[in-house]
This record gives sequence, C-alpha cells and structure tokens, in this order.
Amino acid sequence: MKKYIVILFLLPLILFGQNMDSLKLVLKNAQHDTTRCNILNQIIEAEADDNIWPKYNERLKRIAEKNSIKEGSLKNFYLMHFADALNNIGYLKEQNGLITKAMEHYDRSLKIRVKIEDKGGIAESLNNIAVVYDNQGKIHEALDYYGKSLKIYEELDNKRGMAYCLNNIGLLYHSQNEVSKSLEYYERSLKIREETGDKQGISYSLNNIGLIYQNLGDIKKALDYHSRSLKIREEIGDKRGIAISLNNIGSIYQNKGELIKSLEYFTKSLKTYEEIEDKKGIAFSLNSIANLLIERNQPKEALIYAKKSMEASKELGYPINIKRSANTLKVIFEKQKKHLKALEMNKLEILMRDSINNEETQKATIRQQTQYEFEKAQIIKENEAKEQARLENEETSRRNNLQYSLIFLGILLLFGVILSLGFIKVSPNMAEGLIFFAFLILFEFVLVFLDPYIGDYTNDEP
Repeated sequence: MKKYIVILFLLPLILFGQNMDSLKLVLKNAQHDTTRCNILNQIIEAEADDNIWPKYNERLKRIAEKNSIKEGSLKNFYLMHFADALNNIGYLKEQNGLITKAMEHYDRSLKIRVKIEDKGGIAESLNNIAVVYDNQGKIHEALDYYGKSLKIYEELDNKRGMAYCLNNIGLLYHSQNEVSKSLEYYERSLKIREETGDKQGISYSLNNIGLIYQNLGDIKKALDYHSRSLKIREEIGDKRGIAISLNNIGSIYQNKGELIKSLEYFTKSLKTYEEIEDKKGIAFSLNSIANLLIERNQPKEALIYAKKSMEASKELGYPINIKRSANTLKVIFEKQKKHLKALEMNKLEILMRDSINNEETQKATIRQQTQYEFEKAQIIKENEAKEQARLENEETSRRNNLQYSLIFLGILLLFGVILSLGFIKVSPNMAEGLIFFAFLILFEFVLVFLDPYIGDYTNDEP
C-alpha cells in the first residue's frame, strides 16, 4: 500500500516536471507492468544521453513483448509500447550506420502501429523511414513518406509532428540550395515549436536557420542563431545537438580565418560525437578537421583524419558522406602529387554524386511533389471548411424555418382571437388596439421574412 502512495504522490512531478530521480523512484516501486511501461517511456523521453536511455528501452521492449503475446484487453497497450521500443532501436541502429537493421526495426514498428491503428505512431514511423531515404539520396521515397506523415499529423492536429515534417521539408530544399524556400519552412517550423514550447525542436530550428545565414555569408546572424541553439542544447543536455552546434560554430570561425579557434570547436564536436558513438557525426567532424588541416597546409595530418572519415562513411553507407570524404581525400592526394590516388577518389566522388540522382531532376521533383502535398492538404482543408459552412447554413435554415412557422402560427392564432371578439363583449378602443397590434406584428414578420431576399435583390443597398 505504501508503494502505491509513493507513486500517487510523485505522479504530479512526473507529469509536470519529469524529474529523472522521481521517475526512477516510481519505476522502482511500480508493481504492475502497465505502470512500468508508462514510466519507462517517460524516462526514455526525458533522458537525452544516448548512453543511458537505450538500457531503459531494452527493458521496455522485454516487458512489452512478453505481455503483447497474451490475449486480453491490454494487448494493444503492450503492442503500442513494443512498437515504440522497436522504433527507438531503429533510431539507434541508424545513428550507428546499421541502415538495413534500422529499416527492419522501423518497418516492424510501422506494421504493429498500423495493426493497432496508432495514428500518431504511424506518422512517427513514416517520418523516420523518410529520414533514412533522404540520407540515402532517395528523394522520391523520402518525399512520399514525409507527405504521408505530415497528412496524419495535420489530421491529428499534432503540432510537434507538423513542425518536424516542415523542418524536414526545409532540409530537403536546403540540400538542393533552394535557400528562400528552405528558410520559409524552417521559420514555419520554428514558429510552431515556440508556440508549443518544444525546446529541443527550437534548438534544431535555430540551428538550421543559422546554417542558411551561414550559406548566405551573414556571419553575424549565423553565429547568433548557432549560439542560441547551443545554449538551449546545453540546458537540456542534448549531446548530439551540442556536437552539431560546436561543428557549425567551428565552420563559422574557419570562414572568418580564425583557424585555431575553429579547430578547437571541431575537436570538441568530435569528442562529443565519440561519447555518444554517433558514426554519422564522427564522419562529419573528422572530415571537417581534415579540411581545416588542408587549409593550414598540413596535408599529412589531414590525411589521417580524412581516412578515418572515409572508413566511418563507408560503414554508414550514405552516398553523401562518402562523396564528401572522397572529395577531401582527392584534394589531399593532389597536394601530395599522388595523381593516381587522386583520380581514384575523383571517380568515387562522381559515382556517389550520380547515385544521389541528377540535381536538377531532384529540384524539380521536390518542387512538384512538395507543392502537390501542400496544395492537396489545402484543398482538403478548404473542402472541410465549405462542408462545415454548408452544414451550419442548413442548421440555421432549419432553425429559422421552425421559428418562422411558430411565429406565423402565433399570428394566425392572434387573428383568430380578434375574429372571436365579435362573440365577446369588448370596448371599441380595445378591439381597435388589438387589430392594430396584430397587423403591426404581421407587418414586422413580413419584413423580417423578406429581408434576405430584398438584400440579395438590392445588393444590400438601402
């Protein structure tokens, strides 16, 4: 009984503060698997450290899977949590470059969510699969999944999900150098995230807007956005986000020619990525350091970092990462007069570039498909608004007709009373007054009834 009291006492802390110690204490005292699943999910959501939350996710998976094979009223509850755990494992596999495994877990999670009709979960799975396709350069597939995900989030009025989709569409435009369109979607995403108080989302939107200004050469604005993003990420303990911000700030200082300061930020970024074992981030930071060392005329040192970057990129299997590493190695080999090796890297770079698809075709595809998705969503919204207006007009019309009928019956009753006065002795003044009042009411009724028709005929002119 005491354990239940502890749980009830700490529940407000969990719901409103998500205090990690409180969550763990409640988990320790939980007596039922339903409570354990809910608390484990809370811990996974609240814990930003990628070295800590996966162990809780494994526990969630075990409990949910064990109970999901049972029949009963709670079967869907456990299936939902099992799908969540699979989705989380897919995310970890993706970050570690195990793309095939990641897609397997995402697909299993999606199938379960479809089976139990978990619309929010379906939208999340579609979004995660879209990210993988995006990284693989499969733009058609990525847009298809983003579009499906966005549509569901809009149906659910899930602001956080909508913001995430808008941000990802911005990323697609950004990758195609469609700067103005990219900035438009980033700002739309940021606005929603600020409205909902999504700190992690705000930090990512600020980061992406900072990259836009960085590309435009507005260093002051870029540094401002990246610094604001880094501050939020440090507050919430988002290590991956911290690493991204450090790398971006390092790039700004590199562009300013402050190479020592730049190297300091790149090194901090690499260290953070290594702490969370993020292969994609490690490959990117290693490549950034290699390019910086090339600029400092240190090709021998640059080669060490560039080779490590290529190894990590090949493990990931993402064409964009391999292309970036191949380009860096090509530059190094050219500086070292190793022309055959430089040619080999050039061929690899071209191969990766071609595998991503033709750039102009991608731009056209993105413009057409994204525009189609949003126009379709807009048409659906407009049709829904029209249908709502039609139903409201019908309801108003029915109400008015009923009221007109009741008033008309009342007027007929009044004239019936006046006609019956011939059988009742009343004074002439009272009879005249009643007749005048009856005709006045009838006249007012006729005016009210005809007013809409007169307005249509005269265009509401007096």
